Amino acid sequence: MSQAGGSKRLGRKNAGRNAGVAGPRPALRAESGVARRRPFRLPFFEFSALSEYRVKQVVPGGSRLNGAFGWRNMVSMATATVSQFRNEPCADFSVPANREAMEKALAQVRSSFGREYPLRIGSERISTGDTLISVNPSNVMEVVGVHHRASAALANRAVESAWAAYPAWSRTPAEERARLLLEVARILRARKMEFDAWLVYEAGKTWPEAEADVSEGIDFCEYYAREMLRLAGPQPVVQMPGEVDEMLYIPLGVGVVIPPWNFPLAILAGMTVAALVTGNTVVLKPSSETPTIGAKFGEVLLEAGFPESCFTVLTGSGSAIGDVLVQHPKTRFICFTGSRDVGVRINELAARHQPGQIWIKRVIAEMGGKDPIVVDADSDLDSAVQGVFVSAFGYQGQKCSACSRAIVDSKVYDAFLEKLAARASAIQVGPCDDPRHYLGPVISESARKTILSYIEIGKAEGRIVVGGAAVPEGGYFVPPTVIADVAPTARIFQEEIFGPVLAVTRARDFEDAIDKANDSEYGLTGAVYSNDPAHLGQARERFHVGNLYFNRKCTGAMVGAHPFGGFNMSGTDSKAGGPDYLLLFLQAKAVAAKIT
Repeated sequence: MSQAGGSKRLGRKNAGRNAGVAGPRPALRAESGVARRRPFRLPFFEFSALSEYRVKQVVPGGSRLNGAFGWRNMVSMATATVSQFRNEPCADFSVPANREAMEKALAQVRSSFGREYPLRIGSERISTGDTLISVNPSNVMEVVGVHHRASAALANRAVESAWAAYPAWSRTPAEERARLLLEVARILRARKMEFDAWLVYEAGKTWPEAEADVSEGIDFCEYYAREMLRLAGPQPVVQMPGEVDEMLYIPLGVGVVIPPWNFPLAILAGMTVAALVTGNTVVLKPSSETPTIGAKFGEVLLEAGFPESCFTVLTGSGSAIGDVLVQHPKTRFICFTGSRDVGVRINELAARHQPGQIWIKRVIAEMGGKDPIVVDADSDLDSAVQGVFVSAFGYQGQKCSACSRAIVDSKVYDAFLEKLAARASAIQVGPCDDPRHYLGPVISESARKTILSYIEIGKAEGRIVVGGAAVPEGGYFVPPTVIADVAPTARIFQEEIFGPVLAVTRARDFEDAIDKANDSEYGLTGAVYSNDPAHLGQARERFHVGNLYFNRKCTGAMVGAHPFGGFNMSGTDSKAGGPDYLLLFLQAKAVAAKIT
């Protein structure tokens, strides 16, 4: 898959996190009678009652239940308390100590370039001899990692292995799975600069973008661990007279996780740990553009204590193993982030019943965007320019949430364009390991060619106001480009480019601007800059996107605060990082017991 996206993350609030202390391995406390608020300790946290998640089973005292259920007269409740979720703070690289730590991490990671990574299915390491070479997009002569690729036969074997491991893993207590996930977060936090460096070298991320990516990966682990504890016990339902009624969430089965290259830690980690913490087993197929980061995250899962049997990191091309994984009759669900075309194909393949398949497969998909920012006549123009600039050119525009369309009221159109052109013309382009460069490379040569072809199309569809600047050689660099006076029918207004290319369009008034914003097959993110409360109210009602922002950029969704997922061809509105997300990896089971 050539395109992918995520929310995410620059502009993260510098929220703190409680310091951790050593302690015994946690266990859920079971108490007879009234539940007490008794905190427990994890190896790296002193958990308080700031936020409480309960796993409980309550049966009215004195009643007798049918023996088939194995319940006796009892009142039992187990309560686990964990600290309230806080977003992971990002390092400030203007601080000398942070800058030095990052420089040290870059040197350390560079010394590991060229390492060979075999496949692993269960406890067996497999070298196929068919290797994938991952290079540094800033300097294509540098080999980041050499990865053995799976065949179709190995893909089938990986699913069978995951299916065999599912019964034991699904019965692992939820609190134990959550504990392992919090341990993953701890390890990522301890190795944060190292993962930053891998993202700089393999994904072409600048220092701040890499730091935000890793921070978000930590957030997903912390948030989903807490969410699993919330969902682990019986859920509240109406009690029928003469019955004890409950609803439980249980895992689905074997999941195939297909993450993108543009958030190769955050989205990969988020999708993978969501599937694991809910009790499913996983076959993870990392992007062929960023396989080393996927392999490194697999190492973290093992270090944290996840069993080898419950997940496999299976490197290979989508054409060779992607269809095999999706179509396998024992695959229960597919969790995908990437391009519209690949997502639609996965959905189509998953819908076809296979011999021996006993379920309808579930597809969780996030598939891109053509995200607009509307600039009202009554707005803070400098703030609007800043928001559009950061949203359009952060990580070279390679985010599904990136602003690729600026729709500006005609009253401020010329002034906006002048200010934006001045900012975009000053961008420094170059290798990402040098923190002076705001814009790094795009991910691959094929991506570079596609983006340049769209710029050529844009020359005929609009007016180039920024573009054509010289860029360094040796990497996949593309100059930032702003194209003005673009009509809504233009290809560069309608089609996802996935690069540092912005189309600017004039609107007659605010209503016309919203109409133009909605003129798209996508519906992922959008933003409005306006000081008019009535206009903001109108946008809240009419602007058809899954993530809508007022007077701020359209990128940088925060786990817990901005559940992420879009409408229309942007996917299934999965709302990653929100309270509904883990339900996509679970199924509900209702149990009714007659009281005798």
